[in-house]
Amino acid sequence: MSTVIENVKAREIFDSRGNPTVEVDIILTDGTLGRAEVPSGASTGDREAVELRDGGSRLQGKGVLKAVDNVNTEIKNALIGKRPFDQAVIDQIMIDLDGTDNKSRLGANAILGVSMAVARAAAASKNIPLYRYLGGVDLELPQPFFNVINGGVHADSGIDVQEFLITPVKRESFRDGVEKIANIYHTLKAILANNGYETAVGDEGGFAPKLPSTEVAIETLIEAIETAGYTPIEEIAIAIDPASSEFYDDASKKYKFEGKELSSAEMLTYYQNLVAKYPIIISIEDGFSEHDWDGFKLMTEAMKDKIQLVADDIFVTNPKIFADGIKNDIANSILIKLNQIGTVSESIETIRMARENGYTTMISHRSGETGDTFIADFAVALSAGQIKTGSMARSERVEKYNQFLRIEEELEGQAKLAHFPKESL
Repeated sequence: MSTVIENVKAREIFDSRGNPTVEVDIILTDGTLGRAEVPSGASTGDREAVELRDGGSRLQGKGVLKAVDNVNTEIKNALIGKRPFDQAVIDQIMIDLDGTDNKSRLGANAILGVSMAVARAAAASKNIPLYRYLGGVDLELPQPFFNVINGGVHADSGIDVQEFLITPVKRESFRDGVEKIANIYHTLKAILANNGYETAVGDEGGFAPKLPSTEVAIETLIEAIETAGYTPIEEIAIAIDPASSEFYDDASKKYKFEGKELSSAEMLTYYQNLVAKYPIIISIEDGFSEHDWDGFKLMTEAMKDKIQLVADDIFVTNPKIFADGIKNDIANSILIKLNQIGTVSESIETIRMARENGYTTMISHRSGETGDTFIADFAVALSAGQIKTGSMARSERVEKYNQFLRIEEELEGQAKLAHFPKESL
């Protein structure tokens, strides 16, 4: 007898910021349970799939009981009796059931929770790891990017740039890379404390010191890298995510950055000078606002052969929007966030589009995370190449890295070790 979905059950739980989110259980007729927890972002693109919230006074309006009810009624009724092994079919049923372009009726948080839980149940039913179920045999451990200084909307540090990340460009294994970052992270804490800066952490586990500028943050990171015994550029590199939509003024078309008002052309000059001064910077994410496609195109024309230019808010993991970006030569890399689009299969489609058009991909967590490690298996399965999932603090961040360590151990050298493709830029 064929194994099918027997029950679908959602509940309201809480994420790493103490906000409500959706958890979904999928139970199959063979008794298998698949469970998934849905993350939530703070810095979000306007065109992301809609995260359905309750509104009203309960939990500051952030409750997700409407999304939970949609899972436990409409989605449940549509999926009971369906095979869990047809992921694209399952996802399309929910997309059609929702009937909107942005999943606003049922909620992307409702749909994604089910999509992820179905994949996990299917893998468990076949008694194979999730990364093997989603990806087969062509597996790769990604280049990890660790957010060690938080700014922007992820912290109260006053720094406009949202994320300062470090990545082990030279490593013998995934574990070796994590150990290098752990050493630098603790060294960075000591340097910040010795210089009188706060060492409290932001939403993603990075330190949130009130540093005077982006350049001071970068120089502090370089000091930490060297003090920990590593060679900048050769062994450890830096990436930044300005999340510039957060400091872009739509009315004036200016960027209110570090006490100045900069035009798109002036913002581009700033980035060019920054990279020239600090060649350790190998990647910039969202250097321009999602509402400034012309600025992003200028940056791409000027810098795409020198550095990775990651597009997040401007594409929001949406294949249709990404297609426009490809046509207009915007960026050379795309960030992949499953809850931006709302299903596993659509996320896979976007990754395939990127690969076919010469874009690199980086899988990403959200600032409001859970202990769910789905994206670690997903990154390995899809050979995504790169991942960022926070710092070396807060268990909801570190648990993703721990899952990579387990996968590396299980594969015993069978998986490739991805390296940042700087030579191809």
